[in-house]
Amino acid sequence: MYPDIALASASPRRRELLAQLPVNFTLVSAEIDESVLTGEEPASYVSRLALQKAQAGANKLNWQLPVLGADTSVILDKQILGKPESKDHFMQMLRQLSGRSHQVLTAVAIVSAGQQLQALSSTEVWLRPLSDTELEAYWQSGEPADKAGGYGIQGLAARFVEKIHGSYTGVVGLPLCETERLIQQLRRSA
Repeated sequence: MYPDIALASASPRRRELLAQLPVNFTLVSAEIDESVLTGEEPASYVSRLALQKAQAGANKLNWQLPVLGADTSVILDKQILGKPESKDHFMQMLRQLSGRSHQVLTAVAIVSAGQQLQALSSTEVWLRPLSDTELEAYWQSGEPADKAGGYGIQGLAARFVEKIHGSYTGVVGLPLCETERLIQQLRRSA
């Protein structure tokens, strides 16, 4: 079956989520520079990266298919918390998130030869107070190493989450409601 769209992502979580929608897709790699620009606001940052990933994927495919890109960041006090660079960095981030709320932003972009569509999902997440013993055990699991903000809500860290207000799938990495709307918009304009 011929794909309707390409997903510019190496994330297994994004692949699993996109597979829940009624769309045939293929994968394309899209390496980009994910550095934060000086003075860049978090929403602008994730939106720019999602768009750049989609454009990089479209370039690899010579613009033969629409390409979807996404980016997720954890935001605390207007600061972007990236993936942990080390155990110490992880411990610092999770201590900051412990016992309070933070924001998770996920931007989605779809580009095609004649179109550029974007959406932004914002979710408030509350983590319960966490002990250093819990954080140490979580780090040793290996799960936090490649996660924005140092945790995965869909994995072992689910037990740390008191509540969320917004899109669970957005926190995982691909807000399905917004993504499906963009795909429907793309199909209507085709």
